[in-house]
Amino acid sequence: MKLKERFKRISIKWRIFAYFAAFTVVILILLWVFQVVLLDYFYKAIKINEIKSSSQTIIQNINSENLDTILQNISQNGQLSIIICTEQGRITNSESASPYNIIRLNAYDLAHNFSVTEASGGTYFKQFSRSELLALQPQETAPNRQHSEPRDGGMDIIIYARTAAKSDGTKVMVLLNSIISPVDATVNTLRVQLVCITVVMLILSLLLALFLSKRISKPIIKINSSAKILGTGNYNVMFDESGYKEISELGQTLNYAAKELSKTEALQRDLIANISHDLRTPLTMITGYSEVMRDLPGENTPENVQIIIDEATRLTTLVNDVLDISKLQSGTQPMNRTDFNLTESVRVILERYTKLTDYNITFEADEDIMVNADELKISQVVYNLVNNAITYTGADKRVEITQLVTGSKVKISVRDTGEGIAQDKLNDIWDRYYKVDKAHKRAQIGTGLGLSIVKSILDMHGGAYGVQSQEGSGSIFWFELSIL
Repeated sequence: MKLKERFKRISIKWRIFAYFAAFTVVILILLWVFQVVLLDYFYKAIKINEIKSSSQTIIQNINSENLDTILQNISQNGQLSIIICTEQGRITNSESASPYNIIRLNAYDLAHNFSVTEASGGTYFKQFSRSELLALQPQETAPNRQHSEPRDGGMDIIIYARTAAKSDGTKVMVLLNSIISPVDATVNTLRVQLVCITVVMLILSLLLALFLSKRISKPIIKINSSAKILGTGNYNVMFDESGYKEISELGQTLNYAAKELSKTEALQRDLIANISHDLRTPLTMITGYSEVMRDLPGENTPENVQIIIDEATRLTTLVNDVLDISKLQSGTQPMNRTDFNLTESVRVILERYTKLTDYNITFEADEDIMVNADELKISQVVYNLVNNAITYTGADKRVEITQLVTGSKVKISVRDTGEGIAQDKLNDIWDRYYKVDKAHKRAQIGTGLGLSIVKSILDMHGGAYGVQSQEGSGSIFWFELSIL
């Protein structure tokens, strides 16, 4: 466990170096195994397969007029000795390209091998050394043997025999003989070569591993250093976007994150200043009017009391909006989805506005629409959009709300007749701390955080939303929900 923890702490540079070095060692081990240890095995296997394939070719052409030519080609290409004989041991065809062969076996020996092959199911294979060759044939024929024997006792001899029937019904035996030379000299040569290759590859691989590990880890180290600076609150840091694709994309992402964090920090400062202003104004008015009513008995009028109530209400709204946006964006406020009449809910909200304000608020809807959503939160969306429209509408004090059904979606639009919003600022107005006009303006209704609350609620519902606006022509804020 301790070793595992230590390995996790190894830097990426040395980890890449270790992986590359391990890969090189594995490759070298495989080279040694296949070129030295298994060379003899593969050589013999290939040779045996060649002999078996050659025998199949001969049997397929056993009745061919060009059989002698075929035998000659096969013998020369495969360095084989070939005998075709009858059951009685009479040789009908023969060919040899090897100085060490058993072509000179007498009729008795061949007849004996014919019977052994037949008894083995028509196929006979034997691989043996020089000493074993003497035991293959019957002892009584030993004085008559005239086969040539290899001088090098280290050579292995292969005999492969198959029986076949000719077109006239005569059974013959196709006997192939080959010499498998020892590969010791080849192995020794390869061993010396592999020693040199191993040394060279180890040196080159170590140098290459050091180069690659440094090259790959360098941009990561730079990004890590920049990230540490970013962690201290310095958002002006720049991340290196050079290097390979993934590191470049990571650098771009982090630069974007740093830019957004810098923007957020600036907007947070603006928010603190704005909220401080919004808090200070009603508190000052509440304090001022309360002191006047205390010190001057004649000022204890319903009008002054209403001013105090209005400012306290405005203060409460501000605090509630800040709390709401914090809960929504932190994910701590749960959803309570129910089926409800969206159209009727909008009507009820607008009736309250008509009783409390002198604004001309209209609502157009062809039919009542049922949706599945959190009714309280969707009502808050409507409230905030209407508040925003009332705040920024023109001198005609007109606000238009429309309901449009398209397929399985219902769209609620809120239009004002105000000054509108510049096109380059439309994507920013949903930000938590963003204000179109940097000069702080206290809203007639609301706190300036309404659109952020709208965005958060609709994101929770998975609903679409947006804004259409032109400078001098007012704005249309809208959102969509799925119909039941």
